[in-house]
Amino acid sequence: MPHTPSTLLPINLPEVLAEVQAVFARYEDALVHNRVEVLDELFWNSPHTLRYGATENLLGYQAIQAFRAGRSPQGLARSLHNTVITTYGPDFATANTEFRRAGSTRLGRQSQTWMRTPEGWRVVAAHVSLLD
Repeated sequence: MPHTPSTLLPINLPEVLAEVQAVFARYEDALVHNRVEVLDELFWNSPHTLRYGATENLLGYQAIQAFRAGRSPQGLARSLHNTVITTYGPDFATANTEFRRAGSTRLGRQSQTWMRTPEGWRVVAAHVSLLD
């Protein structure tokens, strides 16, 4: 008998949603304040982790860490719009948001896949893109 996702995993359990909202806010704060050590902490330390950026494709934690270490700390301020965080069961979530950098009219989009690990919630896949 086929199952629908809602019968397999509970969606947006309040306590799980609150956890992911908090870690997403911590990630955003670290991003706009260039707290590289927090960003490194919040990505899963695995060769399976990936981040497709606006100008780069980063495969594996080490590539993501090297990118963060070499990135300019200038121009990181932004505002978020239409943020949607959804949890699936107790250990998996997605976070999607639109953003605008300070002083820019371009709309950006960010998607993250989060997984609970023994160390806590970690980004296992991310994508950032800009619209013209």
